[in-house]
Amino acid sequence: MSTLNSPNVSALLERLSNETDASMPALEAVAQSEASRLLTSRTEYQTLYGLLKDIPIPVSRETGLLLYMLARSTRARHILEFGTSFGVSTIYLAAALRDNGGGRIITTEFEPSKVIRARNHLAEARLFDLVEIREGDALQTLSRDLPDTLDLVLLDGAKGLYADILGLIEDRLRPGSLLLADDAHHCPEYVQHIRADQRKYLSIPLTGDLELSMRL
Repeated sequence: MSTLNSPNVSALLERLSNETDASMPALEAVAQSEASRLLTSRTEYQTLYGLLKDIPIPVSRETGLLLYMLARSTRARHILEFGTSFGVSTIYLAAALRDNGGGRIITTEFEPSKVIRARNHLAEARLFDLVEIREGDALQTLSRDLPDTLDLVLLDGAKGLYADILGLIEDRLRPGSLLLADDAHHCPEYVQHIRADQRKYLSIPLTGDLELSMRL
């Protein structure tokens, strides 16, 4: 049986999905402010995510299932996530690691209140033993103490930093490693880099503004 179907995980994901649906008016209110400018900024992203600190902004159920399937099918053991939020995507990835027989996710989040919620959710899902949450700015937290190789990377934090985060981890991507970038179009620099050399990456856009790439 998949860990996703275990009673504690499935019930938690359903509850978090309902909470996300209920928070949509608040998210839309922020989006109607100056969020569009802040979303792509490399210097003011903390302002935006400060406005969102009490609002869940998880991946969709479909994207969560895709993450689980990609991690399972590649038998991923070392996963990196940029942007923990309330830990929904982390749960999908950790469930895949559990079903793969173990491993570790390094995930990073600079908003302390979201770190607390993510830890509580992962503990409730009984998956926290597979996860290391690094609190702080990812440009610092992901600049050290990473595995020699990464099997799967999820970019779902401040969009303007995608290219910078890739620069920190690129030399740890082994042939066959997968990268999934949510709303990648908000960081043209990242998309241009990932598509520029087809001898280095294969990359395709997916529905839902996702960019899926494989290191060659």
